[in-house]
Amino acid sequence: MSDGTRPLDGVRVLEVGQLLAGPFAGTYLGYFGADVVKVEPPSGDPIRSWRLLDDDGTSLWWRSLARNKRSIALDLRTADGRDEFHRLVGAADVLIENFRPGRMEEWGLGPDVLRAEDPRLVYARISGFGQTGPYRERPGYAAVCEAMGGLRHLIGHPDAAPVRANLSLGDTLGGLHAALGILLALRHRDQTGQGQVVDVALTEAVFNVLESVVPEHDRFGVSRPPSGTTVTGIVPSNAYPCTGGRWVVIGANGDSIFRRLMATIGRDDLADDPGLKGNPGRVARASELDGAISDWTGARSAEEVSRILEAVAVPVGRIYDAAELRADPHFEARGLFEEVEVRGKPLTVGALAPRLELTPGRTVSAGPDLDADRISILGDWLPSRGPTSAT
Repeated sequence: MSDGTRPLDGVRVLEVGQLLAGPFAGTYLGYFGADVVKVEPPSGDPIRSWRLLDDDGTSLWWRSLARNKRSIALDLRTADGRDEFHRLVGAADVLIENFRPGRMEEWGLGPDVLRAEDPRLVYARISGFGQTGPYRERPGYAAVCEAMGGLRHLIGHPDAAPVRANLSLGDTLGGLHAALGILLALRHRDQTGQGQVVDVALTEAVFNVLESVVPEHDRFGVSRPPSGTTVTGIVPSNAYPCTGGRWVVIGANGDSIFRRLMATIGRDDLADDPGLKGNPGRVARASELDGAISDWTGARSAEEVSRILEAVAVPVGRIYDAAELRADPHFEARGLFEEVEVRGKPLTVGALAPRLELTPGRTVSAGPDLDADRISILGDWLPSRGPTSAT
C-alpha cells in the first residue's frame, strides 16, 4: 500500500520552453513527484489559450499539461530575467528546454556554461532534429517530424494523402523520450555524481517506434506502405463494420484464436482449412477473410459482437470516443480519471501511466495561473532572496 511518497520526491526540475514536447516531459516528472517550476514569458505559454477555454479564459489543455507545476514569469530576453533564471538553475537538479538549437547559448545559458558551474546538472534539450547534424537549426513542429521521422508515411490508405492522428504524437513521443533520458541521466548521476546533456530529437522519437521498417528495407529493399485499417502481414487484424455505423477492432491473428473466431461466426470451412492454419496462408487470403468477418459483424451491433467474441476469448474492442472512455467501468476501476479543482470547480483529467504499486503518481493540482507561484518558488529554491516582481 502506498504511503503517499512518489519516486521523484525531492527532485527539482526547471522547465523552460513552450507548447508541448518539453512541457509534457515536465508533466510526466511532476506526476511522479518532482518539484517542477515552469518558467513562462511574461505573456504566458501560448497553450494557455489553445483549443477549448474554460469560463475563466484558460485552456483546459493547459490545466492538464501544466498540472502539478508551479509558475514563474521571466523574460529571458532581458539581462534581469536571465540572471534570475541562472540563479534558479543553480538550485535545480534538471533543466528542460525545447528552444531552437543555439537559443540558450545566445542567452549565455547553454550547457557548457551551466554545467561548468554545476557538473551534477542534468540538461535536457528537445528539438525537431537534435543539437547536431545539418538539420539542427530547422524548425521542427510535431507534424513535420512525424513526416520526416517515417511515421506519417505509414498512416492512411495506399494512393491517398497521408493522414495524422488528431493529436500531437511527435511532441508526446518526444516528451516521453526526454523523461526517460532524464531518468537514465539521474541514475547515472546517482552512481557517479556527474550530470550530462540529454539530446532529444522529435524525429528520432518517432523513428524509435518504426519496429522492423528499417531492417525490412535493408534486407529486402521494401519500404512498408500505408495499410489503411490493417497492419501489413498480420491477418486477420482489422476494423470491421457493425450496425448503426459503429466499428469494432478484432485481432485474431494467433492460430488458435483464428480458429475460434471462424467457428464462432459459422465458418468452420475456414477454421478447418489447412491453408489457413498459419499466418502466411491467411495473409495471402486477407480479402476473403476480412469479407467473411465483415459479413458477420455487419449484421450485429458493436455491443453484441463484443459480447460474443469476448465469451470465446477472441480479442475485440469497440472504437471509443471520450464519452465511451468515461463510461467504461474498467477504466474507472483502473483509476484512469482524476479530479482536480480549478477556481472552486471540479475538473476531470486523465491519469498518467504506469501504475506503481508502492509509489504511484498522482495529480495534485491543475495548471497554475501565470506567475502565481513566484513567492513560493523563490522562497523554496532561493531562500536567501526575498520575492521580486516579474522580470
